[in-house]
Amino acid sequence: MQIERIMHMKAAQLKSYNKKNLNLDIVEVPKPHVQANQVLIKVLTAGVNPLDNMITRGEVKLILPYQTPLIAGNEVVGLVEVVGENVTDFIVGERVFGRLPLARTGAFAEYVAVDAAALAKVPAYLTDEEAAGVPLTALTIMQALDLMGAKTGQTLFISGGTSGVGAMAIPLAKAKGLMVYTNGDADNRDRVLALGVDRFIDYKTEDYSKTLSNIDFVLDTLGGAETEKQFSILKKGGHLVSLRAMPNGSFAKRMNLPKWKQLLFGLVGRKFDKLAQKYQAKYDFIFVESNGKQLQEVADIFTRLEIKPSVDTVFNFSDINEALDKVANGRSRGKTVLSMKEN
Repeated sequence: MQIERIMHMKAAQLKSYNKKNLNLDIVEVPKPHVQANQVLIKVLTAGVNPLDNMITRGEVKLILPYQTPLIAGNEVVGLVEVVGENVTDFIVGERVFGRLPLARTGAFAEYVAVDAAALAKVPAYLTDEEAAGVPLTALTIMQALDLMGAKTGQTLFISGGTSGVGAMAIPLAKAKGLMVYTNGDADNRDRVLALGVDRFIDYKTEDYSKTLSNIDFVLDTLGGAETEKQFSILKKGGHLVSLRAMPNGSFAKRMNLPKWKQLLFGLVGRKFDKLAQKYQAKYDFIFVESNGKQLQEVADIFTRLEIKPSVDTVFNFSDINEALDKVANGRSRGKTVLSMKEN
């Protein structure tokens, strides 16, 4: 019986897509085998994200047509337990983290096999819970800055910079030499200024679209009506990258989606391409991908600046559905984290 347990593990599984029920089932499944370019991770913590619920609701099927049943979870922190024969960057016992490759989820489990290229070493000063708040958000920022082609001395406006995304975007953008502006509630002014932002705008007393202009880049974290407002502050030839608006044709092409999906997303995102044309700017939508090299750069920046991600609530693995519900419906001042350490 003990041998059987060693060969199996607990995992939170999505049985089928469901728009109304976000619950996952905790099941026993075979422990994954490690391929030559992978490492086996004993999971310590996992980040719980809106993306996890979007997958359950089937909202990203056009981008990622996952087959069910599916072990859920996209963001992992853990210890290397087995190293594939082609892996040279990691050794058994190291603490690593990563955003799992798009082709395969699986962070909500006792073990996960991950391509080594998706992983980086966790900064020693971070707790397992804090580390769970880094990969997905930080990689989103790094990939957005890469897409912009952002260079030292250029200007960046981050909408709603008092959020968890903003709290990570500001120091990373500053580390890359950008002038950073953001807006939010005045209650958060001191905290955001401490992150290095060059100008903070109180959204209750100042309309950024009236006082900012000639901005090189915008990171749109809000979507909706704010997206056009943010286009209006860009210089000619400026670039808006959105986390919340709609994918477009260039996104589909960048993701190497089939031609019919490129055409479909071209239609879906036409509104935003037209807005970009109106303001003589460029528009892109971003969907974060795994990238261990970029994440290691983040880890090095974090270690230098000792940035501490904010953690809201830590749930035990057995309470996975409460964690997903909190992300879907609750208010949060930081990351929702799943802990495997008591299992």
